[in-house]
Amino acid sequence: MRYKTGLRAYTAKRLEEIDRADILVGIPCYNNQDTIAHVVQSVSHGLHDHYRDRRAVIMIADGGSTDDTREAAKDFEIKPWQEKIVSIYRGPGGKGSAFRSLFEAAVRLSATACMVVDSDLRSITGDWVKYLLDPVLEKGFDYVSPVYSRYKYDGTITNNIVYNLTRALYGLRVRQPIGGDFAFAGRLAAHYMDQDVWETDVARFGIDIWMTTHAITQNFKVCQSNLGAKIHDAKDPGEALGPMFRQVVHTLFVLMEQNEASWRGVRGSRTVPTFGLEKMTEPEPISVNLERLVDEYRTGFRQFKGIYKDIFCPECYEQLKSCASMARTKFRIPLRTWVMVLYETAGTFHRWTHNRTQLINLVTPLYLGRVASFINETRKMTAEEAEAVVEKQAEEFEKHKDYLLQVWDRK
Repeated sequence: MRYKTGLRAYTAKRLEEIDRADILVGIPCYNNQDTIAHVVQSVSHGLHDHYRDRRAVIMIADGGSTDDTREAAKDFEIKPWQEKIVSIYRGPGGKGSAFRSLFEAAVRLSATACMVVDSDLRSITGDWVKYLLDPVLEKGFDYVSPVYSRYKYDGTITNNIVYNLTRALYGLRVRQPIGGDFAFAGRLAAHYMDQDVWETDVARFGIDIWMTTHAITQNFKVCQSNLGAKIHDAKDPGEALGPMFRQVVHTLFVLMEQNEASWRGVRGSRTVPTFGLEKMTEPEPISVNLERLVDEYRTGFRQFKGIYKDIFCPECYEQLKSCASMARTKFRIPLRTWVMVLYETAGTFHRWTHNRTQLINLVTPLYLGRVASFINETRKMTAEEAEAVVEKQAEEFEKHKDYLLQVWDRK
């Protein structure tokens, strides 16, 4: 079923009554009754403290929660002169459809600036509003990506894949391309809304990396803002991140195909302007199950080693085979091997026209193994030292970009 709009009739009518706004803050949510009131409160206080002279609307875009998320959002009393809309979006279930409804709302309100924050945040403060919106309202940027102080084992997909690929492909050091908390100009919201992606898998997952990639490749002015510690409903990478890996990596590879002309000639990378907090705060630790990660790798290698031998070069295959017999605490996938594996997977994805989802499923155990390797390498490191390891990874991906082109162009 095709949806011509992400807004239900009552939401559209409410927007018509409000007529216009300077600022729209969107909060996509689904079953977040324990945290939604805190997020709404922080946003409301931040708007009051920093932008009370501007007309602001807070819009909760719900995916049909079966708990009391919407009731909690409705019950919280926002500051005077602010408007609040609690809506259920239309379209395929997923964060992308929630964003579509927010983009539409921004256009209908002729909003100058928009901000979107996750609904499970526990560390959000009113100052996040200023850190995210100021670059748009005061400095003329179109897209503001977040920078967080995260525990070294939080954000493993970003640290091991998304940051590396985005930086090597498009030449910008956007540290958190799928951070979840963004700001963007009203004109960029209108541009996003006009793209023909809302009936694709982007509308179900991958919206964050799509937004970041699109802002970069379409030459919008991009910056990032340091928000401090991100404390949310963190997930153990061994238990919950397999599905997220498949969704994000599939979207990344599709975007590589769509934007090949933008990234083929890019070499090296440059920093982007960074605003917000000047000092990083120490994040809360999260627990990880190293044993499960290594076991998933070993099981995956036993099941798929025949296919790995077909799709990876002999050097990579032999190294992956060697890793399968390593002790858990000594488990390491060398950085060079990981770079080659990810680039060769992208090249294989490019050549395959069928069973692409199956390909991503096949390499999921390798990602879990790389996370285990990162844990072993950084176990005794501070957050700052672990961050240096992530930067070294990204540099290695840049250095071997010609290898990506080689496997990408292979017949």
